[in-house]
Order: sequence, then C-alpha cells, then structure tokens
Amino acid sequence: MNKKRLIIFGIGLAVTFLIISYLRKDAPRLHHIQGQTMGTIIYNVKYVASEVEGLDAMISQELVDFNQSLSTYIPDSEISRLNKIGLLAYESKFFYPVLKASKKVFEQTGGAFDPSIGPLVQAWGFGSDKNIPNLDAAKVDSLKGVIGFDRVSFDEENVSLPSNFQLDFSAIAKGYAVDVVAELLEEKGIENYMVEIGGEVRCRGKNDLDKPWALGIEDPTVQSNEQKLMAIVRLKDLSLATSGNYRNYYEKDGQIFAHIIDPRTGYSAKHNLLSASVFAPDCMTADAYATAFMVLGLEYSIEILKAQNLDAIFIYRSENGIESFVSEGIRPFLEMNNAKGN
Repeated sequence: MNKKRLIIFGIGLAVTFLIISYLRKDAPRLHHIQGQTMGTIIYNVKYVASEVEGLDAMISQELVDFNQSLSTYIPDSEISRLNKIGLLAYESKFFYPVLKASKKVFEQTGGAFDPSIGPLVQAWGFGSDKNIPNLDAAKVDSLKGVIGFDRVSFDEENVSLPSNFQLDFSAIAKGYAVDVVAELLEEKGIENYMVEIGGEVRCRGKNDLDKPWALGIEDPTVQSNEQKLMAIVRLKDLSLATSGNYRNYYEKDGQIFAHIIDPRTGYSAKHNLLSASVFAPDCMTADAYATAFMVLGLEYSIEILKAQNLDAIFIYRSENGIESFVSEGIRPFLEMNNAKGN
C-alpha cells in the first residue's frame, strides 16, 4: 500500500471513529446526575435518553430557585419574608401551587396536614432549636391559637397570614421539589426517568433494562445506623413518599415524644402506625398525605385512601407483632420481604 493510500485509509478510519462516537453519544442510554439541595439532602436523577447537554446545571439552578422561594432557612426567601411581614405577592412560580395543594390536603384530612404547624413543632423541640422543651397544657393551647391553615388567605397572586402565623412547607417540600425536577426533564423531552430527593421519588417510563424502576421501602423497626428493606416496589408513572415516626424522637420523663405533631391537639400523634408509604401520580400529593396519615393513624388513613383513590403501604405494630396493610392497587407491583400482610 503506497503512502497516498495509507493517508486515505487513515482519514477513513478517523471519520468512521468520529461517526461511531457521535452515534454512541446520541444513542439513548442511562444517565445519572447527583447533587445536594436543601442543606444536606442528596438528590439522584436517572434518565434513559440521548444526553441532554447541561442538564445537571439546569437541575441545580432549578433547585436553588426552589429553595429561594420556599426554604425557611434562607433569611430572604419568599417564605421567610412572608413569615416576617405576613403578606407576600408571589415572585416565583413555586409559591401558589404549594398553597393550593396544601389547602386541598388540609381539607381532605380534616386538618391533619397543616403547614402552619411550625410554632408547635418548634416548641416541641423538632425545629431548628433542638432543646428538649418543658411545655404545659396552657402553652400548648396558646400555640394552637396561631395555627390553622384555614385561616390563611391566598389567591393566584398574593398570600396573607393572620398575626403571629408562620408557614413551613417542610412536610411537602421534598415531594414538590421532586415534581419540579421531573417536570424539567419532561420539558426536555425525557420520557423515562427516576427523580429521588431525600427518599421521595417520582418515576416515569422504564429503566435502562426496559423494566419499571425498582425502589426499596425501609423497614421501620431497624436502628437508624442500619438499613433493611421491608419491600421492593416496581414503579411506572407513579410517585412514592414515605413518612414515619421511628427515627426522629426523644424520651423525657419516661415518655416518648415523636416529631409527628397532631395540629388538632397540639401533641405528638399517638397510634400504632410506624410508617406510611403513599403512591400518587405526583410526589407533592404523596408527600403531603404520607405526613397526614402519620397523624391520623391506620384506620382513618385507610378510609381516606379509599375516598381519594390513592394507594399506600402502612407498617404498623399490633399485638401479633409488626404487620402491614397494602392497598389493592399497588399489590401487583410489590414484593414484601417480611411483616405479615393484610
């Protein structure tokens, strides 16, 4: 082979290599983006598609904007300024939808889900101030006077609070943030994805093995430094959020005080429900109901599931040990590892 042919052959190989590299890059495959938001919470985004250039930066910026709207830990966020002056004209796209969703769940759960509960949560030692409190009935009754989402006034442009009210969307924020990121992916034409933020998840389509996304549900009876799955669920076009009383609590004078506070009584919710995993089309809804169910307990939660056409897995303690309730709609997609099922 003469020198001229060698050069032509070499150019041909280079062009072929470039074409194959381009096609591989453009071919649908699994991508994984990870980051940190809301302080120390890790997020994971997986999608099966052609690579979207700069998507990681877009996700990061969307979550920065989200926190600037709804984080009570940012002094100049929208919600911080609302809590300070009692009135806000919305500046972001995030505020009105979370108010609207919160009102719906507040009404449908008889006030068990209430974003105005912040003063009580703080007073019981589960807010930024972690000191164990010394509350009496008079103090609890006084705090109940500045709680009640039905007293919050809002429309599509503004929100106003009664005197001394505070809003805190921490019980719904992770689920809402999951939806915000998922909607960004869909805007970019991505149809197969899994978005997870701090354990709350939304899935669409299938994974890179052409199967529904597989997610684990933790066993609420193990120690916080251990990890054991009670169930595995395969999700397609659904969201999942879990709430539980089993990790965030303290003991005082022989009593256990859990972080799930009942807005209606002012005290820790007392029942045998250990965790509630709720399935819904969007993660904000699933997150809000998971919190409400941990206030309501097993029986009332099952009634609301049926009324609202939701699915859930409830892990609870009975005289027979640890048991589970699994609603009909999710059973075909679930593999329970232990716990007696109903």
